[in-house]
Amino acid sequence: MKRALPVLVLTVAGLVPVWRYAPSHESAPTGEAAAAPVPAASAPAASSDVVAGPAVATEKGDVQVEVTFEGERIAAVRILRQPNHPQTTNAVPVLIEETLRAQSADIDTVSGATITSEGYRKSLQAALDARGA
Repeated sequence: MKRALPVLVLTVAGLVPVWRYAPSHESAPTGEAAAAPVPAASAPAASSDVVAGPAVATEKGDVQVEVTFEGERIAAVRILRQPNHPQTTNAVPVLIEETLRAQSADIDTVSGATITSEGYRKSLQAALDARGA
Protein backbone atom coordinates (compact mmCIF):
# COMPACT_ATOMS: atom_id res chain seq x y z
CA MET A 1 0.00 0.00 0.00
CA LYS A 2 2.97 2.29 0.62
CA ARG A 3 3.83 2.21 -3.11
CA ALA A 4 0.29 2.66 -4.40
CA LEU A 5 -0.04 6.35 -3.56
CA PRO A 6 3.27 7.47 -5.19
CA VAL A 7 2.52 5.32 -8.25
CA LEU A 8 -0.93 6.88 -8.57
CA VAL A 9 0.42 10.43 -8.16
CA LEU A 10 3.21 9.87 -10.73
CA THR A 11 0.78 8.26 -13.19
CA VAL A 12 -1.58 11.23 -12.99
CA ALA A 13 1.36 13.67 -13.28
CA GLY A 14 2.55 11.80 -16.39
CA LEU A 15 -0.87 11.79 -18.01
CA VAL A 16 -1.58 15.52 -17.57
CA PRO A 17 0.59 16.54 -20.58
CA VAL A 18 -1.08 13.84 -22.68
CA TRP A 19 -4.54 15.17 -21.78
CA ARG A 20 -3.50 18.74 -22.55
CA TYR A 21 -1.89 17.91 -25.92
CA ALA A 22 -3.78 19.41 -28.85
CA PRO A 23 -2.49 18.24 -32.25
CA SER A 24 -2.56 20.67 -35.15
CA HIS A 25 -5.00 19.61 -37.86
CA GLU A 26 -4.49 22.69 -40.00
CA SER A 27 -2.87 22.41 -43.39
CA ALA A 28 -2.03 24.96 -46.02
CA PRO A 29 -4.71 25.86 -48.56
CA THR A 30 -3.94 24.07 -51.80
CA GLY A 31 -3.94 27.25 -53.86
CA GLU A 32 -1.55 29.28 -51.73
CA ALA A 33 1.87 29.00 -50.17
CA ALA A 34 1.67 27.95 -46.54
CA ALA A 35 4.68 29.75 -45.22
CA ALA A 36 7.22 32.32 -46.22
CA PRO A 37 9.84 30.92 -48.55
CA VAL A 38 12.97 29.59 -46.94
CA PRO A 39 15.97 31.70 -47.94
CA ALA A 40 18.17 30.10 -50.57
CA ALA A 41 21.57 28.83 -49.52
CA SER A 42 23.24 31.08 -52.05
CA ALA A 43 22.11 33.86 -54.34
CA PRO A 44 21.43 32.58 -57.86
CA ALA A 45 23.70 33.89 -60.60
CA ALA A 46 22.43 35.53 -63.78
CA SER A 47 23.01 32.29 -65.73
CA SER A 48 20.85 30.25 -63.38
CA ASP A 49 17.89 28.12 -64.36
CA VAL A 50 14.85 27.85 -62.06
CA VAL A 51 12.51 24.85 -62.23
CA ALA A 52 9.43 24.31 -60.05
CA GLY A 53 8.37 20.81 -59.16
CA PRO A 54 4.69 19.88 -59.04
CA ALA A 55 2.60 20.29 -55.90
CA VAL A 56 2.50 16.89 -54.21
CA ALA A 57 -0.59 16.23 -52.10
CA THR A 58 0.12 14.61 -48.73
CA GLU A 59 -2.02 13.83 -45.67
CA LYS A 60 -0.69 16.98 -44.01
CA GLY A 61 -1.03 19.30 -47.04
CA ASP A 62 0.64 20.09 -50.36
CA VAL A 63 4.41 20.18 -50.75
CA GLN A 64 6.06 21.96 -53.69
CA VAL A 65 9.66 22.94 -54.30
CA GLU A 66 11.49 25.24 -56.68
CA VAL A 67 15.06 24.37 -57.63
CA THR A 68 17.65 26.88 -58.84
CA PHE A 69 20.45 25.44 -60.94
CA GLU A 70 23.79 27.02 -61.76
CA GLY A 71 25.08 24.98 -64.65
CA GLU A 72 24.52 21.35 -63.69
CA ARG A 73 24.73 22.10 -59.96
CA ILE A 74 21.76 22.58 -57.58
CA ALA A 75 22.44 26.05 -56.19
CA ALA A 76 19.29 26.59 -54.12
CA VAL A 77 15.98 25.02 -53.17
CA ARG A 78 12.96 27.01 -52.10
CA ILE A 79 9.70 25.71 -50.66
CA LEU A 80 6.68 27.08 -52.53
CA ARG A 81 4.07 25.09 -50.55
CA GLN A 82 4.33 23.20 -47.31
CA PRO A 83 1.97 21.91 -44.62
CA ASN A 84 1.37 24.32 -41.77
CA HIS A 85 2.78 22.00 -39.15
CA PRO A 86 5.60 22.48 -36.59
CA GLN A 87 7.44 19.33 -37.65
CA THR A 88 7.39 20.48 -41.27
CA THR A 89 8.72 23.89 -40.34
CA ASN A 90 11.62 22.23 -38.52
CA ALA A 91 12.24 19.69 -41.29
CA VAL A 92 12.40 22.03 -44.29
CA PRO A 93 15.85 23.54 -43.56
CA VAL A 94 17.24 20.03 -42.99
CA LEU A 95 15.77 18.76 -46.27
CA ILE A 96 17.18 21.72 -48.19
CA GLU A 97 20.62 21.30 -46.61
CA GLU A 98 20.64 17.59 -47.45
CA THR A 99 19.61 18.33 -51.05
CA LEU A 100 22.41 20.84 -51.51
CA ARG A 101 24.91 18.40 -50.02
CA ALA A 102 23.73 15.39 -52.05
CA GLN A 103 23.02 17.35 -55.25
CA SER A 104 20.11 14.97 -55.85
CA ALA A 105 16.78 13.82 -54.44
CA ASP A 106 18.52 10.85 -52.80
CA ILE A 107 18.23 12.24 -49.26
CA ASP A 108 17.19 10.86 -45.88
CA THR A 109 13.73 11.28 -44.39
CA VAL A 110 13.60 13.72 -41.49
CA SER A 111 12.46 11.95 -38.33
CA GLY A 112 9.05 13.21 -37.24
CA ALA A 113 8.28 14.65 -40.69
CA THR A 114 8.12 11.50 -42.81
CA ILE A 115 5.07 12.53 -44.82
CA THR A 116 6.48 15.97 -45.64
CA SER A 117 9.87 14.43 -46.47
CA GLU A 118 8.26 12.06 -48.98
CA GLY A 119 6.28 14.88 -50.62
CA TYR A 120 9.41 17.05 -50.75
CA ARG A 121 11.42 14.25 -52.37
CA LYS A 122 8.72 13.60 -55.00
CA SER A 123 8.41 17.28 -55.94
CA LEU A 124 12.21 17.66 -55.99
CA GLN A 125 12.70 14.58 -58.17
CA ALA A 126 10.06 15.80 -60.63
CA ALA A 127 11.84 19.18 -60.87
CA LEU A 128 15.17 17.42 -61.44
CA ASP A 129 13.59 15.20 -64.10
CA ALA A 130 12.00 18.20 -65.82
CA ARG A 131 15.41 19.89 -65.96
CA GLY A 132 17.10 16.70 -67.11
CA ALA A 133 19.56 16.77 -64.18
